[in-house]
Amino acid sequence: MSFDALEAGAVLPDFHVSAATPAEPSENRIHQDDMAQKYGFKGGLVPGVIMYAWMTHPVVAALGPAWLERGLFETRFPKPIYYEEPATIRGRVAAKTPESVTIEVVAHNSMDEVCGTARMTLSLSDHSSPPPVADYAAASLPAERPRVTRAHLERLTVLGTPELDLDAQVAAEHVTRFSDPLDSYAGAGAALHPGGQLELANRSLSKNVLMSPWIHVGSSGRHWSVARVGDRLAMRGRVHKLFEKKGHEFVEADLLLVANGSRPIASIRHTAIYLLRNAG
Repeated sequence: MSFDALEAGAVLPDFHVSAATPAEPSENRIHQDDMAQKYGFKGGLVPGVIMYAWMTHPVVAALGPAWLERGLFETRFPKPIYYEEPATIRGRVAAKTPESVTIEVVAHNSMDEVCGTARMTLSLSDHSSPPPVADYAAASLPAERPRVTRAHLERLTVLGTPELDLDAQVAAEHVTRFSDPLDSYAGAGAALHPGGQLELANRSLSKNVLMSPWIHVGSSGRHWSVARVGDRLAMRGRVHKLFEKKGHEFVEADLLLVANGSRPIASIRHTAIYLLRNAG
């Protein structure tokens, strides 16, 4: 499939997938049965990063590397999907012009409930420039992470910068972690999986403060170029907004993924509940 072959209203092939229970426990205990059940969930939650990675599959299958190079995305996770639970990812072309296409993607659980939504766009006529890398300062990660509080986040003007050497092993681990066999992520010139971008976005929070349990609830942004095997990546950022909703405390981070110290890869707004209602 290609950009030219897509038509408005076209339904993309379903993607059937599930996540195995991790062999090692996560620091974020919302992904473990005992803690998740304390907050009313049936069991450990599949991370939003993985759900988003699944939802990019039909988009990249349809649009190829072009969306990885300059696509826009917005995703939300209204309900959880649980480990070992079959999920179905469905996509349809919501809008199409000669110069742009928007694909809506929905992640359904085994009960056919909507658990994740995404809207992903490719515009051939949008030649916007990325933000200057210099606008996003790099900083060392803290040697010892403090327990997250609103007061600390308000003082944290620059987030410590998590880094990643994207080598063949990391690329292969992403293919396994995200259950994505597309050719874009294989071989010597493998691209960074979009799920890997949001994994680094998660680290921009979790490597700066101690949070557990916490929940990634959504992200939005756009790609500026493709990171490939051999690149050294850094997720630069700052706290953009703090707010409370329904008793939960939220943080929104304003992030720029940079390759080799100078090339913008993606702008990301990353939102998480850092303190759940009634957390003790």
